[in-house]
Amino acid sequence: MPPSPQGDGGTSRPPLLEIVVPAHNEERRLPGGLLQLCAKLARMPFPAAVIVVDNNSTDRTAEIVENWPAGPVPVRLIPCPIPGKGAAVRAGLLESGAPFVGFCDADMATDLDAIDAALGLLLSGERVVIGSRAHEGSVVENRHSRVRELGAALFRALAGALVPGVSDTQCGFKFFDGVLAREVAALLRTPGFAFDVELLARCAADGSEVHEIPVRWLDVPGSSFSPARHSFGIVLEMGRIWLRLRPRPRLRPRHAMHPAWEPPAAPDPVGFP
Repeated sequence: MPPSPQGDGGTSRPPLLEIVVPAHNEERRLPGGLLQLCAKLARMPFPAAVIVVDNNSTDRTAEIVENWPAGPVPVRLIPCPIPGKGAAVRAGLLESGAPFVGFCDADMATDLDAIDAALGLLLSGERVVIGSRAHEGSVVENRHSRVRELGAALFRALAGALVPGVSDTQCGFKFFDGVLAREVAALLRTPGFAFDVELLARCAADGSEVHEIPVRWLDVPGSSFSPARHSFGIVLEMGRIWLRLRPRPRLRPRHAMHPAWEPPAAPDPVGFP
């Protein structure tokens, strides 16, 4: 059962942290994930809230959130008619209003104790804190197939060209300064799985360093990602991200484009020939 109501349901004080959970046909994994997330946030020494984004689900995902019992951690539902995880996360970030905001997957594959480390860094002045399965301190239980692992390696190589220095752009555990997250989310144009790359690249372009932290990560069955169905689309998304973010050459003055042309000589100081 979800956490029982406590006090005023967390409505008297605005949340310091809001966490976005994108969800597409997550009726099986969402109840357990929300239970874990709400229990974790209820133990935090500050008010927090959850925003679940229903991304065109055809199952009971929206119904589960709408009927979630009131408790110390408010859980609200917003719809996102544009298909794609990136579109759902963007909608959730733009709907937020807290000083700090993050997002995580409905399966809670990343151990939620990492929230403590992420918030501590944000409170100390960091603006972007993300979980990294490639961090030397991470503990990862991975059941991926060999094909999926090869695809992930290729993706990391492509992502590294767009977000240099970030070892894992795709871990579904990212936290931000709220103002920065909303400003960057407003610029996002990648609706699918590669949205994390554009999000982090835009943060870096803003001058914000991406701080990676170790996580405990468990591969939870039920992911909607399929290498066969999604790989080509992801490569296209990466190409579009590169086109959007590549430096634009400055236009040269007209005379620089025509070397034979020279500006007119300055007039005689007296004004007569």
